[in-house]
Amino acid sequence: MAPVVELSSVRVSHGARTVLDVDALSVEPGEVLVVMGPNGAGKSTLLRVMGLLESPTAGEVRFRGAPVTAPVGLAVRRRMASVFQEPLLADATVRANVALGLRFRGQGGPRALARIAMWLERFGIGHLGSRQARTLSGGEAQRTALARALVVEPDILFLDEPFAPLDPPTREALIEDLGRVLRAERTTTVLVTHDRSEAMALADRVGVMMEGRLLQVDDTARVFRAPASEAIARFVGVETILDCRVIEASSDRSVLAAGGQRIEVSQHAEPGERVRLCLRAEDVTLFEGAPKSSPPGTFNRLAGRVERIAPAGAHVRVTVDCGFPLVALMTRRTIEDMRLEDGASVTAHFKSTAPHVLRYGKP
Repeated sequence: MAPVVELSSVRVSHGARTVLDVDALSVEPGEVLVVMGPNGAGKSTLLRVMGLLESPTAGEVRFRGAPVTAPVGLAVRRRMASVFQEPLLADATVRANVALGLRFRGQGGPRALARIAMWLERFGIGHLGSRQARTLSGGEAQRTALARALVVEPDILFLDEPFAPLDPPTREALIEDLGRVLRAERTTTVLVTHDRSEAMALADRVGVMMEGRLLQVDDTARVFRAPASEAIARFVGVETILDCRVIEASSDRSVLAAGGQRIEVSQHAEPGERVRLCLRAEDVTLFEGAPKSSPPGTFNRLAGRVERIAPAGAHVRVTVDCGFPLVALMTRRTIEDMRLEDGASVTAHFKSTAPHVLRYGKP
């Protein structure tokens, strides 16, 4: 089956400045692709090109395997739907807003009314059908916009940071409900965001975009666990990034040296090679006191002292001096139970499978 939307050698330039340069990107039927990147990375431009709202300076956009040309552009765009940061609702009732897309497509009657009612219920706003849109909260308005987009049963749904204006509880509830809908309907979706939690909650695949280029497109777990570069690692939330030297190696493991410590990883690298170790904070557990022995090849246990304890949302970020800064993410209850404080002697504990190693070759 052909990709729903496919880009080939697409470039967008504003004067002498290239804002988007994508060699190839495809969105497969039924998948949720999340494109992440910092502000100004080109994410919204990418979405506009894919949604046929902006023509590329060069390259080709294909829909269901066929090139999109000017004569068919409007017909193809009618098979798409978009939701933006601002819901852009008409000054009418919630029910009338959800009906807009169907009206534009000339669809009415009992079947259309049943679909409208179903999508109002799917997003938990059935009781708001007669309310004026201008009286809605931010979350209710965005639920209305999503129902309006999905009631037309689009071939592909484009989402441009639709959760950004919402407060955390409203945002989390809407992400959960939307994820449930997208999985049940297998709606082909492209979401652009700068928020990692949205990608982890919704994405089948993730693309990381910086300076107009897609630097990595892969399964969600692989992007977060095995970023292709240090820049990607930092963006997806890897907090311990460490220069190391390989001192031992076999076919499926390596021992690295850094800061006077030995670190075993379940990746091969050549002895003498310089590498960069990436370790997520949530993969590190802290224990009180000095390290105890562990079976080889299973865990790393590194001695250290607590350097800094800082709030991190619902968790606490603990930086440990192990001869290098190592970051662990812990619950507040664990911090309290351990009576952890600056200067405390601890053991940093993580599996040999947890780190990802970026190889740069011998010096």
